Amino acid sequence: MPASIPLLVLCPLQAGYMQQFRDRFDVIEAADPARRAEAIATHGARIRAVLTIGTIGLTAAEIAALPALQLVHTLGVGYELVDVAAAKARGIAVANAAGSNAACVADHAFGLLLAAVRGIVQLDRGVRQGLWRDQLEFYTPTVGGKRLGLLGMGDIGRQIARRAAGFDMAVGYHSRTPRAELPHTYFDSPRALTQWCDWLVVATPGGAATRHLVNAEVLDALGPRGTLVNIARGSVVDTAALAAALREGRIASAGIDVYESEPTPPAELLDLPNVVITPHIAGRSPEAIQASVTLVLENLTAFFAGQPLKTPV
Repeated sequence: MPASIPLLVLCPLQAGYMQQFRDRFDVIEAADPARRAEAIATHGARIRAVLTIGTIGLTAAEIAALPALQLVHTLGVGYELVDVAAAKARGIAVANAAGSNAACVADHAFGLLLAAVRGIVQLDRGVRQGLWRDQLEFYTPTVGGKRLGLLGMGDIGRQIARRAAGFDMAVGYHSRTPRAELPHTYFDSPRALTQWCDWLVVATPGGAATRHLVNAEVLDALGPRGTLVNIARGSVVDTAALAAALREGRIASAGIDVYESEPTPPAELLDLPNVVITPHIAGRSPEAIQASVTLVLENLTAFFAGQPLKTPV
């Protein structure tokens, strides 16, 4: 791969991962808004590829300012803030790193589920305050053997379903279309799925089409013993509705890795003991990031050699 091909990198990367791109491309690093605008203004005429992530994206105006652009690639599976229509109208290819971090996200989803259902964070806090189990009087349900609902059945959903088998769970799902090859039960709406399941894991793409797909009606269907886990995008869950449902006992608990206010913590949830919150970290592990970087490099190499992309959008 000629190192002279200019690659604009809009997402933050640790030095070791960034170096892998620098070894093969003319990297222009612009991981904050000010540097991003400056890089496009200064180098826009020669940039041929952009590396971004779904929550950073690339706008139609930015695409218009990049006349030599041929490929937009996201480091993760999401691409909700990439103006795909604007790119494709110009004949610019769009690709993502689908599947590269699915196992890591699925692990984290189960960690959140176990922590939320079993009250692990609350119990840990109690022990640190000098309390014993009899003083805590805390009894939480068994996680295994229940019904797991998956809102979304892509790479991550399938990885979560595989883990659910080890917990002897029945798995149901809702997605845009049924997957005939899967043994799991398909439900034709989020509400129908949620009425059936004990635990609901949100694993659907973000964007306008799924905004507030999990609303008060869906949460009410989950019920007072139910737990919600969101490792998808914050926009999929109505935060105000979730806070109210948790506060009023209309659902039992929640574990969320993503939230609408990112990167600002979700103020409505911070004082609630029955929610576990992590900072959009589910897809991050050394193995997962390296797998994503490797896939992106393979796609860039193939594309500029005139070969098909492995994971086109």
